[in-house]
Amino acid sequence: MRLLAFIERDLRKFARNPIVVGVSILMPIIYLVILGNSFQGELKNLPLAVVDKDAGPYARRAMELLRAIESGTRTVRLTVSPDEEAAMRGLRDGAYKAVLVIPPRWSAEIERSTGPELGLFLDNAETISAQTLEAAIARALPEVRTGFVRIRENRAVPALRRVEIYRKIDYDQTLIPGVVIMAIFLGAMMTGAFNLVMDRFLGVDESYFLTPLTKKDMVVGLVASGLIITTTLALVVLFLGALISGIPLWRMLDARSAMLVLAVIMLSTLGIQGLMFLIMGRIGHPRIVGVLGGFLNVIFFFPSGAIYPVESFPAWLKAFAAVNPESYSVHALRSLFFKGAGIAAVRGDIFFLAGFAALTILAGIFAFKRTL
Repeated sequence: MRLLAFIERDLRKFARNPIVVGVSILMPIIYLVILGNSFQGELKNLPLAVVDKDAGPYARRAMELLRAIESGTRTVRLTVSPDEEAAMRGLRDGAYKAVLVIPPRWSAEIERSTGPELGLFLDNAETISAQTLEAAIARALPEVRTGFVRIRENRAVPALRRVEIYRKIDYDQTLIPGVVIMAIFLGAMMTGAFNLVMDRFLGVDESYFLTPLTKKDMVVGLVASGLIITTTLALVVLFLGALISGIPLWRMLDARSAMLVLAVIMLSTLGIQGLMFLIMGRIGHPRIVGVLGGFLNVIFFFPSGAIYPVESFPAWLKAFAAVNPESYSVHALRSLFFKGAGIAAVRGDIFFLAGFAALTILAGIFAFKRTL
């Protein structure tokens, strides 16, 4: 009864703060909309200036290929500049991401096969843009000497046939697991241990000494109420995110997969709630929680694989991702949402999240002191 009363009190406090509820839901959705539309997976419309000093037939062919890239994949946005100096000035001023210079007598060098070269000046202050532009231009160059389109496939050239084993997934849809985990993190930051910090700041915690509440009652009660609130917020964010990004979750998830998704969300919530108790168990001012919130979100969210693959991390960051609970949450949700995976594919994630939750909650109870 003591525990249930403590849970009810915490739930009532949260329900009386509609602004906190709204922010907890809107923040992850805003992340989804902004990140999904700013990254968009493949880079597009990168401004490229071309200076043609040759004006020969192969220079014209090169321009046709670049125009095809501009109208097809839309990787580049072309600007033809008659003056190399003006183009380079635009590159340094940020008007262009790269300048492609076709030197004089380039077409003649192609005819004689004497090693024709193009000059590509890159704004390498933005590495991803520079690499994307260089790769797009490099793919087009081998076709410069092609004056016709083959009717039949050239059997002498090895071909690569692309086969996607899962349904087509847009970039904003791949962010859904990370957005759900962000909602869990925000919920854990505004419930559970945070309420204990506010009670200390307002002096309410001193009244606990007049009650038979034990420290286990307080920690377990706050974790339980945080679990109810945060799980509900995460499910709402998942539903809204699926509607915005166009994921038909109701067709992709059967009853077993839906139960696994719920288990992953609840275990992730318990683990982060326990971690917050371990970190904030001795904090007495909410301002410190605000500072810690942004710091912890960066540490746990970005190395989780929600935006960038863990396999491409440097060794030291990959080692941290191996103990980051959000990495296992993102992997499990991504497997369940997009791959139709079963329990075998996410068993390791669930075991890690369950162990992490048990460890942090027990450590939080041990570290919490029911004293002034």
